[in-house]
Amino acid sequence: MIRVYILLSAVLFACKKPSNVEGQPLFEKGVSQGKVSSKLEEASGLVASISNPGYLWTINDSGNPAEIFLLDEKAEIVMTCKLEKIKNRDWEDIALGPADEAGRSYLFVGEIGDNEAKYEYKYLYKLVEPTFTGDRKVSIDHVDTIVINLPDGKRDMESFTIDQTSGDMYFISKREKEVNVYMVPAHLQQADTLVPEKILSIPFHNVVAADISSDGTEWLIKTYDEVLYWLKSDSLSITEMLKTKPIKLPYKPEPQGESIAWSRDAKGYFTVSESKDGEKAKLYYYERH
Repeated sequence: MIRVYILLSAVLFACKKPSNVEGQPLFEKGVSQGKVSSKLEEASGLVASISNPGYLWTINDSGNPAEIFLLDEKAEIVMTCKLEKIKNRDWEDIALGPADEAGRSYLFVGEIGDNEAKYEYKYLYKLVEPTFTGDRKVSIDHVDTIVINLPDGKRDMESFTIDQTSGDMYFISKREKEVNVYMVPAHLQQADTLVPEKILSIPFHNVVAADISSDGTEWLIKTYDEVLYWLKSDSLSITEMLKTKPIKLPYKPEPQGESIAWSRDAKGYFTVSESKDGEKAKLYYYERH
């Protein structure tokens, strides 16, 4: 295992230019981009838009209206999209999948939360990514529902991400002492009910968000207290990569931070929190050195 850690470190510094000067951190400290709207007091989930460059998608979690929000990089809501005939039981994350043959990108809203571990099924709501054309409020009628049935029982979960280079989906449980990572390969995503494969457990607790860079090589996993980073080399599978020791990235403590997203160009990452105890949440950006 020590050899793997050494090899990974060598790849990090040789291939990705993680710092300008040896010993510097990979990313700068977080800088506030702005306070979020009162409409986003329970923000949970974040992803950088493809169809709207420079913008981010986010959602509210359980019990809120079935809406997705397009934010500019100052945390201002520019468009609210209502998903018709859909309920928000416990939305927790949002992701973007690969474009189809027509060049359309797809958003996936993760109905994956389950605080009491009582629901047999989880759901993904799939829709063509909306494009902002000036309308501030949009209704979306066509939403596909994907059913998820975990192979090892009912679990709470807040983290869902998609590798846009392969289309593979990844889910991470939340509450275990060592959380579980599940995967659905792209070629198995046509079934009526998807049963993810548990690929490994990793020694982290309270995992609340995850994102993969658009080129599929860099992973971020967020707990309430820290941001963890992995870089995938060609010689390692995803499972092998996640067995290696991650690098801890800068993170400014938030009231209840449950969201993380790479920028589309992977020059930095964003976090946003729920508002809590009257403290307005902010959108933070962490720029790469």
